[in-house]
Amino acid sequence: MSGDKFFEEKTIDQLKELAESIRFAIMGTNLKSLPPHFIPMTTKEVDENGSIWFLSSEKSTHNKNIIEDNNLQLIYSNPKNMQFLTVYGQAIIYKGSVILERFYDSKVDGIWFDGIGDPDLTAIKVVPTEAHYWDKTKGELINLIKVGKESISAIHPEPRLNGKLTV
Repeated sequence: MSGDKFFEEKTIDQLKELAESIRFAIMGTNLKSLPPHFIPMTTKEVDENGSIWFLSSEKSTHNKNIIEDNNLQLIYSNPKNMQFLTVYGQAIIYKGSVILERFYDSKVDGIWFDGIGDPDLTAIKVVPTEAHYWDKTKGELINLIKVGKESISAIHPEPRLNGKLTV
């Protein structure tokens, strides 16, 4: 099923549900080197396009790695509910005040930053190119998203179980 808008929305909804309910991800950068760099990150939002947002320090190792190579991996794990998600994607770093204000929460982020005006504050947008999750009911790894360069298409018309998006 190519270009099935309903299915594309359901696939993004599944990604959003998993990433936002698990909330904490391990972000891997510098993937071409051994060892890669991994750090825990808090998911701020999965937007309507399926992009995943985080706040970060401009001086952090992972921000520096993203500038060198913007490919990264996110790993989400909730063993209690047997929910597992891995996302490969490309990251973009933002410094704009509108985006930072959208995601900054002084109660949570105030631990790491000196307010919304902190010059070190950045947002990271991860655009997924591939995502997989573990389906506890079937006991198998499901291909949730697979993004290429041609056009948007979806396969496997079973929302919540699996799918593929090609851009």
